[in-house]
Amino acid sequence: MTVTEPKSLAALNRLIAASEPLVPGSKRAVLGEGPMHPAMAFVGEQPGDQEDIEGRPFVGPAGQILNRAFAAAGISRKKTYLTNAVKHFKFEERGKRRIHRKPTVGEVKHYRWWLLKELEFVQPTLIIALGATAALALANRPISVMKQRGPITFEAGPGYVTVHPSYLLRVPDRAAKNEAFAAFVEDLRSASSLAASLAASQSTKVKRHQRLTLRD
Repeated sequence: MTVTEPKSLAALNRLIAASEPLVPGSKRAVLGEGPMHPAMAFVGEQPGDQEDIEGRPFVGPAGQILNRAFAAAGISRKKTYLTNAVKHFKFEERGKRRIHRKPTVGEVKHYRWWLLKELEFVQPTLIIALGATAALALANRPISVMKQRGPITFEAGPGYVTVHPSYLLRVPDRAAKNEAFAAFVEDLRSASSLAASLAASQSTKVKRHQRLTLRD
């Protein structure tokens, strides 16, 4: 990919916003949102129908489940960074509805440069992959979410793998759905604890370095 190297997240976002969708049809690129240097950055698969309309990540049905899980886990959405591995909505039309289609490996790799650059600017303490597509983009290899659910190291930094909240929409049985939601909330709590531990460790290293510098 030949592009002018962006020097800031704002410059990167302008580049993404100006790019043509790899698969035509989406209204816009949906950019990440949230603070810089957050404890956690959550990476999903791609925007859905509602996200494509509003231009914001995780505002559709899966986003509503994520909000519920955040509340249950004691996580403030405003303090996290939310983005997607693929920046444009891929879909097929069925009557008046636009139905989500999963991105191919090639499409995920096409957007991977943007995602890694985005995380380089945002600098989260921990990166949470929501689902297999996000894990593929971050690890640059296929990841089995159910087998590798939990802490992992990505190229962009310390990570954690869990399900995408849209998975919970597809669980048909009420009891199984409640169990899956509870497991997802527990993942978020574990990720939050890991992020806090990593932040504390980083702070200790910085203070030790400062003391050594003063001695010199």
